Amino acid sequence: MMSADQEGWSFAIARVPAEFAAAVHLLRPGVEHAWNSEETLCGLVEDQIELCRHLFDREDAAACPTCRQQAAVAPTRPCDQERLYDRVLAAAAGPTRDELLDALHRGAEIKLWINGPAVSLAKHYVQLEHSVEGGPAMVAALSVNRRVGLARVEHGPWQFIVVLPDHGLPLIARATAGR
Repeated sequence: MMSADQEGWSFAIARVPAEFAAAVHLLRPGVEHAWNSEETLCGLVEDQIELCRHLFDREDAAACPTCRQQAAVAPTRPCDQERLYDRVLAAAAGPTRDELLDALHRGAEIKLWINGPAVSLAKHYVQLEHSVEGGPAMVAALSVNRRVGLARVEHGPWQFIVVLPDHGLPLIARATAGR
């Protein structure tokens, strides 16, 4: 994949292949199938399979030929930058949001994107004392007793911190990168 800000980078060319859970047929455990949350791509239903704790690999010699073929032509899915861009669109309008949207549209690197208890995420992954913009709102958003998403995007001299609550608008803070 092209690096951030490289000429020609776009959401369209950065899309990623569809991913499927791996599953095995209970009567033929040597063959792996692609599970799409309702059935395997070759038509096996839930009571006929056992899910594995890894993704289906269509290149694996043990892959079901029909699932392999269907997985190869499955629609691609948005890259991380596009997914975060879509979430950030809901944030309050302003120059920081616009700069982050522009950075994501150019392929800025997402250094971190995790979910967990807000207070723990703040303690381990955010240095609010280095925040240039949005610090007070970020402190409030990360002082709650609930789970949130947290993303850190680096672009040029900036590091954007995004809090993604399950309910409510995303919040964005900006600090100088490398902190």
